[in-house]
Amino acid sequence: MDLSLVLHSGDPILQAVFALLVLMSVVSWVVIVARSRLLWVMKRHQQRFMNEFWDARDWQVALGLAAKNQSPAAKLATSAADGLRHYRAHEGGGLGKGVSLDEYLVRKLRTRLSQETAQMERGLTWLATTGSVAPFIGLFGTVWGIYNALVGIAASGNASLATVAGPIGEALVATAAGLAVAIPAVVAYNAFIRANRRFGQELDGFTHDLHAQLLTEGGHGIR
Repeated sequence: MDLSLVLHSGDPILQAVFALLVLMSVVSWVVIVARSRLLWVMKRHQQRFMNEFWDARDWQVALGLAAKNQSPAAKLATSAADGLRHYRAHEGGGLGKGVSLDEYLVRKLRTRLSQETAQMERGLTWLATTGSVAPFIGLFGTVWGIYNALVGIAASGNASLATVAGPIGEALVATAAGLAVAIPAVVAYNAFIRANRRFGQELDGFTHDLHAQLLTEGGHGIR
């Protein structure tokens, strides 16, 4: 089974199928490597930040730590502090009369949490699409290759096993290529979903604790 023979002897449609599968594989592996590195960096930075944040002696020190950290938890802390300052600056006007501090902080934190969650999910749609579509693209290439092989065999009038096995076997490479592209994408997608779920639960717990702390202390020390 010679893949180079398939690419050179195949018609433009079969070549396009293999080109598309190669492109999907390359993009998928770029996403897998990039997301793996990002999750590793985010997890390390966030764990360190959360430990240092709750050990800080006051809000100014805690927010200084948040300004130096790029983890989602640090961005949530910064967003909550900004929201508290904004609320205090407008509490005598329409904002203060319209909603309570509790409601405003919930809205602010929920919006930021949604943004961070969406950031963690970037690239997953491509992996899910690749895992779902690649096998069918490969199957299409196989069907097309078998069709062309059968047409060629019929035209030559030689239907011996040796004549049939070669072209059809080479056409089946497209199905194998589709599976080779889809399987890593599906495995990586499931792994990222599981990692994001754990990461999101940790982030949700931090958001709840941060909200409760701000309401309990009133954000004293945040200027």
